[in-house]
Amino acid sequence: MNTAGSSDLTPPAAATGASTAAAVPAEPVQPPAAAEVEIPAGTELQVRLAQPLGSAGSAAGEKFEATLNQPVVLGDRVVVPKGAVVRGHVVSAVASGRLRTPARLSITLDTLAWQDQEYSIKTTRVSRSAKSHKKRNLVLIGGGSGAGALIGGLAGGGTGALIGAAAGVGAGTAGAYATGKKDVLLPAEALLTFRLQAPVKIRKG
Repeated sequence: MNTAGSSDLTPPAAATGASTAAAVPAEPVQPPAAAEVEIPAGTELQVRLAQPLGSAGSAAGEKFEATLNQPVVLGDRVVVPKGAVVRGHVVSAVASGRLRTPARLSITLDTLAWQDQEYSIKTTRVSRSAKSHKKRNLVLIGGGSGAGALIGGLAGGGTGALIGAAAGVGAGTAGAYATGKKDVLLPAEALLTFRLQAPVKIRKG
């Protein structure tokens, strides 16, 4: 028997397991998904204004910027740190109308920016209004009338009192007009507190 010939007919050795594994392409490694933290409705956001806003100088729709003055904390965990930027807009701004219309200003927040992400938020409004002019103007006008009547009465009796009263009303009205205008101003660096009206989910990288 030809031993050399028999060895030629021996089938090749089977491929090893390591070689088979190397032939299968590896699946790409997916980065872990960023966790989300939900800030519940009712959470307070205390912010510091970056610029002044006023009933006379601002207009409805005007945008403004502020920063968190306190971090947002859930349990013992800081979710959003102090200094994060928030943006909002003026809801309404009514300048003082002197004799009749008291000044009013109302603002709200729209977005929260953190870690290169911007989140839409819905918050309560912060509103300020000047005291009504009505009572003060009545005192000024009425006081002017009384003083005029007194002076007119001393000068010329009944007719003089009527003329003095009329002059006093004019003077009192002018005084109310001159001193009655008082607008609302929220200066830069003012601290304001808003509350979330709906929950917001923040991604934590």
